[in-house]
Amino acid sequence: MPKITYQPHLLDPHSAEPRPVNPANGESFKLAELYAMLDCRTVDVVRLTDELILIIDDEGKFREPTYLNLLATYLWHQHQPEARGVDAIVGRAILCHDKQFK
Repeated sequence: MPKITYQPHLLDPHSAEPRPVNPANGESFKLAELYAMLDCRTVDVVRLTDELILIIDDEGKFREPTYLNLLATYLWHQHQPEARGVDAIVGRAILCHDKQFK
């Protein structure tokens, strides 16, 4: 299997620019590092395409205050139009290749 070369990015609702991030082992994110990057206790995966995913805080909507992640929501709505007007993504998210999360 060829090595995945997609550059993952952290999408932070407090920043206009995505920030490049890398898995600690250079290949795939582990739960402990995702919890730290996303400042959460559980994660969920939102599929954008056959290869790209968003990893999000599964409990983000229960936090106070809640911060809408405009960029992550925009990407989700562009790739999954059925989500438009139905739901949004809050908090930090990581955009990566699905093989970069095991």
